[in-house]
Amino acid sequence: MNVEVATIEFHHAHHFANAEQQYTASKQGTWLFLATEILMFGVFFVSYSLFRALYPELYQEASKLLNTTLGATNTVVLLTSSLSMAMAVHYAQKGMREKSFWALLVTFLLAATFMVIKYFEYTHKFHLGIYPGRYFTYPTDMPSLALFFSVYYLMTGLHGLHVLVGMGLIAWLMIKTKRRTFSPEYYTPVECIGLYWHIVDIIWIFLFPLLYLM
Repeated sequence: MNVEVATIEFHHAHHFANAEQQYTASKQGTWLFLATEILMFGVFFVSYSLFRALYPELYQEASKLLNTTLGATNTVVLLTSSLSMAMAVHYAQKGMREKSFWALLVTFLLAATFMVIKYFEYTHKFHLGIYPGRYFTYPTDMPSLALFFSVYYLMTGLHGLHVLVGMGLIAWLMIKTKRRTFSPEYYTPVECIGLYWHIVDIIWIFLFPLLYLM
């Protein structure tokens, strides 16, 4: 079977000395951006730890209201999407445009699956009256449960927003791939967005045990 390999010549931007310098600058910029993302979520992880230390019984009770099965399913979905994204980057590096496109499509569909599962998880909680802050109406002997779910919605909601941004970026990569923009000489956007997607997955790997299992 013949495999299509892209052979498009790439010209670097005028303000870079060469293509290698442009690639290095792009990677460094991506890592700096991802460092700020990690710092932002780090603040929430610290807040989580402080509240948990102050109210351990609250977190134990609140965890019973979370659906571990759905959380675990979403974990598997995101881990699989990391694999498909890594394959997309690999195929882009090799110039295998069609394979890279299909790997990106699988990643996009897995991300959409994650969001659909999260949608059903959220709507079920809303049906029970489990809202954040003062909107919490779930019947319980521990009114302070609202504190936990304020943290829960903030952390998982922000993560979900990052998933949506990632889906938009992946869709853009798919369009560019179809237009034969990438080649073995130029695949920087695929690799940089791949790094972003791996960070999104890693953050969920921390969120799942902290919120659902502990």
